[in-house]
Amino acid sequence: MIAVDASTWIAFFQGDSGEDVELLDRALEDRHVLLVPVVLTEMLIRILPQRSGAMRVKVLSKRRKARLGDALIAQSCIDQGIPLLTRDRDFQAFADAAGLDLVVN
Repeated sequence: MIAVDASTWIAFFQGDSGEDVELLDRALEDRHVLLVPVVLTEMLIRILPQRSGAMRVKVLSKRRKARLGDALIAQSCIDQGIPLLTRDRDFQAFADAAGLDLVVN
């Protein structure tokens, strides 16, 4: 089993070459990769803030709540085209401003 840092994951996804990328590729084939939660968070923080930040500005401009964590969750769902199941009414602001598909109970 091997844990992989965000820098290697990013190089891998960008198609870069290098010994670390080759080791990751082999470890993935063998199913010996551990995705450390903080590494996943680091990668998402590098990718999502630009789009989620713009969406958050839209929500805040309408004087609605737009917590950073909620914005990242909403943007992830929008990017993947999947609905969000939630009890948190704050997500309605993201549905109104950016088309987040909500499943509420």
